[in-house]
Order: sequence, then structure tokens, then C-alpha cells
Amino acid sequence: MEGKRRPSASAQDVVAAVDDLVATSVVGQQEFARNLGLSVTDLICFAYVLQAGDDAVTAGELATRAHVTTGAVTGILNRLERGGFVTRCPDPADRRRVRVVAVPAASARVREIYEPYYARLMALFDDFTPDEIAVIAAWSARASAVARTYLEESCEEPDAP
Repeated sequence: MEGKRRPSASAQDVVAAVDDLVATSVVGQQEFARNLGLSVTDLICFAYVLQAGDDAVTAGELATRAHVTTGAVTGILNRLERGGFVTRCPDPADRRRVRVVAVPAASARVREIYEPYYARLMALFDDFTPDEIAVIAAWSARASAVARTYLEESCEEPDAP
């Protein structure tokens, strides 16, 4: 496949487009969460549980990834468990620690909401060459790493006084 001729763009154009994508995605996450009866933070934590797959995550890991306090993550897990999204089980290596896994039916509910959106995103790639897709993937991964590092360096720790 030969690449399409595309209009030129500056780094500032890309940052502006990413800002728009992020803002639109935040609104979308709010709507997805509302459709599931969750808050955005609850949905983010559930997404982290789903990303872990068969590896059950700890409450502490969720608190760190979602940048919330351990106390807050307890409330989030209570709501997710009451809503039928997750189950908690003791860590076999440390009975004081709790591990969290997704409930399969809840995973299916979330997929039903996200799959039409993901299908549209996947369709966008039909317009790009494999080399262009590789650049998009590399840039996205590096931009995510920059965002995580900035968050860690610039934001107060959730359990800090």
C-alpha cells in the first residue's frame, strides 16, 4: 500500500489535535461510565483490572495506577464489587493483601459499550500504511510514557499529607 499524500503539520498542530482527542476522550469516558452506572475513576480502575487479564491486581496497585489514595481505592472496590464488576480474594502469598479480578459478565458488558467505538478507531487505520501505523504506535507509546512520568513528577502523591 502506498501512503496517501497528507497535508503538512507542525508539532504544535499535533499537540493541538492530541489536546482535542484527550478532551473528547474524557467526555466519552464520562458517558461510557454513566452508561455503566460508574464514576470515571471507578471505570478507570476497572479498566486496569481488565488490562491485568488473568493476573489479579492488588488494591495498592490500583491506587498507584489510578493516582488515588489507598482509602479511596477501598471505596472504589466496594462500588465495583456491589455493581458486579469485580471480586476480591485474599492473596495466597500474603493474606493481608487483597487481589482483584474482573467478573466475566461485567467484562462482556464493558466490551459491548466499547466495541463499536474501537471498531471505528480500527477503521481509521485502513487509510494508513503499515509504516505510518508503526510511527503512530511508537509516538503514542512514547507520549503515554511522557504523560505517566509528568504525572509522577508533577503531582502530589495520593497518600501524601
